[in-house]
Amino acid sequence: MAMRDGPQNRPDDDDEAGDGGPAEAARFISRGAGELAQLSRRHGHDMLGYLLEMAQLEADDIVRRDLIAKL
Repeated sequence: MAMRDGPQNRPDDDDEAGDGGPAEAARFISRGAGELAQLSRRHGHDMLGYLLEMAQLEADDIVRRDLIAKL
């Protein structure tokens, strides 16, 4: 498939990329990081679990900021 020039192919424009935008991406990342953190902790990978929990908190913060910005 050939790439077209123009606004449809701007990689920095999340809404036009069809992925729901930055807040939706952060929600998806939060869910995934949370599940991976649980899995990591269950198997004794405490540091990995901790880092994934931090990623989840950061993603949640992005979602919160987006909600506040829309008020």
